[in-house]
Amino acid sequence: MMPAAPRLSMPPGGCDCHVHIYDPRAPVAVPGANPGPAWADVPGYRALQARLGLQRAVIVQPNAYGTDNGVTLAAVAALGAESTRGVAVVKPGLGSAELQRLTAGGIRGARVHMLAGGILSWDMLEPLAAEVTEAGWHIQLQLDGRLLHEREAELRRLPGTLVIDHIGKFLEPVTPDHPGFQALLRLLDGGRTYLKLAAAYEVSRAGPPDYADTAALAKAAIRHAPERMTWASNWPHVSVEEKPDDAALLDLLLDWAPDEATRRLILVDNPARLYGFA
Repeated sequence: MMPAAPRLSMPPGGCDCHVHIYDPRAPVAVPGANPGPAWADVPGYRALQARLGLQRAVIVQPNAYGTDNGVTLAAVAALGAESTRGVAVVKPGLGSAELQRLTAGGIRGARVHMLAGGILSWDMLEPLAAEVTEAGWHIQLQLDGRLLHEREAELRRLPGTLVIDHIGKFLEPVTPDHPGFQALLRLLDGGRTYLKLAAAYEVSRAGPPDYADTAALAKAAIRHAPERMTWASNWPHVSVEEKPDDAALLDLLLDWAPDEATRRLILVDNPARLYGFA
């Protein structure tokens, strides 16, 4: 049986801002990292794009490959440079030649994963941000959102643009009045921070189909700064054994952002500005 299409009608130029592509031939560089399923390749993702009506994508370097961004670069090229961008994992001191090479390959951001499996540390963040901002990249940060207020001053000091993953990735769902979430809203107010509306299922205690606890944070963020929101599938969902339905994840936007104009901002206009799509 063919999987159902989403109820949401994707506007032209719709973008999925967080996808991982895997290649079983590529060595795993980080001990214990999830090597990803063999089916999570470019043809597999093309099928999802067709199902959801997506035209643009952002391929994010998986933790498994460390700083070897070869699989991600190959995926960007295979999916098409006009419609695809990448987010790499790099360390400070990369050098201008390598930054230029990665930029030419479609990379527009540096992933900083401050949870288990990440290979960077907090003391690397500011020098890395200074280096990649010169290349026109942003910093994509994943951390436990409950700590955002403790890191707020540090994040404000970063040059360039900051993208915060997964609705803040509050490892224990919180209410919108939590200090960490309030810090997130203040960062959005600064005009240089974006939020990815993705992976509500990863930390929700309420569970499907609505993920009401994480949904409350998504709705509050959308109301606060719709011009700083993007959406992502987080395909192929390697963090969970029971994979969520991608169409159902997309359809959450019908509840989170009932206004069609707001959904267009989230799916088309904001990603185009952030990632440099024409």
